[in-house]
Formats: sequence, structure tokens, C-alpha cells
Amino acid sequence: MIAVDWGISTFRAYRVDQTGAVLDRLEAPLGVLQVQPGTFPGAFEKLVAAWLATNQGPIMLSGMVGSRHGWLEVPYVACPAGIQEIAAGVQEVRWGNHKAWIVPGVTAKDPDGVPDMMRGEETQLLGALGQLPTDAQVCLPGTHSKWVRVRNGQITSFATHMTGEVYAVLKDHSILGRTMTDGPVNPEAFSAGVRRAKDEGGLLHHLFGVRGRALTGDLPANAAASYLSGILIGGELAAAADAGTSVFLLGANALVDLYAMALAVFGFEAIRLDSDSVARGLYSLARQVTAK
Repeated sequence: MIAVDWGISTFRAYRVDQTGAVLDRLEAPLGVLQVQPGTFPGAFEKLVAAWLATNQGPIMLSGMVGSRHGWLEVPYVACPAGIQEIAAGVQEVRWGNHKAWIVPGVTAKDPDGVPDMMRGEETQLLGALGQLPTDAQVCLPGTHSKWVRVRNGQITSFATHMTGEVYAVLKDHSILGRTMTDGPVNPEAFSAGVRRAKDEGGLLHHLFGVRGRALTGDLPANAAASYLSGILIGGELAAAADAGTSVFLLGANALVDLYAMALAVFGFEAIRLDSDSVARGLYSLARQVTAK
């Protein structure tokens, strides 16, 4: 089968055998927003042409490809949602001699009734269920980080934090970026930012402190971005992490490394999950869908 995680900025695909093992993988910088409406079939065929020629199994697509900006808008499934509920919401697309199934996202409401949603992360979580206890707190770091409660194989609640996007905006489009130079992550500056997020004064005050420390020479230009990142991720952890419980991390290795570092500052145990879990999730959904 062909399993695809098609997001806002990246296309990731896996060729999976009949047992669920990953045989091959590919990645391309062709996100959903870079594909013109009506051209998704052609874009997909171009990316996986060699696989399509020999594929005899189902094709499963997850992520923003199922949004209103994607191939077909597939309605969200409400929490609590497990594999059966998500599989029931899958929708089929056909083109030429091919067909594929697009996975729905999941929606929830916070205690004040404000809606939240995810597309793609639900499939990653389904693929990670075998690594989770019956009650787990999972963080999926990213542009829009997700903090998810998984109980008995179902996504019961979650909250989104726009940490990655806010970091990019502040770094590239605010006065804070004027004091920064690009470079690798500075672990000391990052951890200092995480600790600062725990202090009184509030996030907006701490953010201006990035500029204050840089202008007075207390924060080198090549460490300022790491300090800013630490403040934002630290603020996210302070708001989202449940004290006294472990945090399972699921995502790209570089981001998982940062969140593990920040969680250590907060005194949390961080447990890493397989970053390719989306392939297992799509495999499990394919078995449900094709068994109908």
C-alpha cells in the first residue's frame, strides 16, 4: 500500500507491505498550499509514479490534504475518537484508474466551548497506540503543537498551541529578530529561556526581555533565537503539561530534542515515540476501510 502524510509544507509518503512494515519512504517540499485546486491527482502521481506502477494495495492519505485547501474537504470526527470512529469518516477520491481514501481530522472543544481541531496528528496517534499506556499525555510539537489525552485507545481531548508559528513570526517579522543571527541551537540559551518562562511577569514581558538582554550584551546575537525559542516552548509547557505525569513526544527528531530538553527543565519525564508512526496508523486504517 501507499501511505501519505500530506501537510501544509511537506509531502511524506511510505510504501508499506502487507504486514505493515515500511519498505521505502520519500519526502518532498510540496505542501498542500503549493498545489493548485484541481491539480492534486497530477501532483500525487508525479511524486509517487514509480510506486503507483507496481502498487496493488490501497492508497491512504492523511493531513491537510483533507482540509478545505486540499484535495477533498473531509469533515472532522468529534472526540472521543478511536480507530473505528476515524475509519468511519474516511472518504474516497477517484481519478483515472486509481482511487484513494482521505482520512478525516478530529475536533474537540475546550472547557469553555472553544473549538479545536487537528488533521494528520490523529493518524500519528493511531500508529503509536501500541506504545502508549491506557492513559497517556502526548505532545506532538510543530508549527501548531498538539497536547493530547489518549485513554483506552481513543483521543479524548486535546489543545493546540501556536508556538512554532509565533516563533517564526517574531524571529522574522518583529523587532526581536533584529538582534539575532542564524546558527545552531544553543542549549544553554534555550534552557535559560525555558527557566525564564517559569518566572512571574508574563509571556509578553519575557518576550521583550529578549531584546533587553541582547542590547545590553547579556545575550549574544547567535544565542538570542534559542533563548526566544526556550521562552515560547517553556510558556507552552507551563500551560499544557499535566504535573506529575510523563509526557510522550511524537514528531520530528529536532523538535522532539528541544521539547525533551525543556521538559527536563520542568522536571518531567519525556518518552519518545516512533516518528514514523503515521505509516502504522494509515496501515491500520486501511485494514478497517478495506474490510467494510
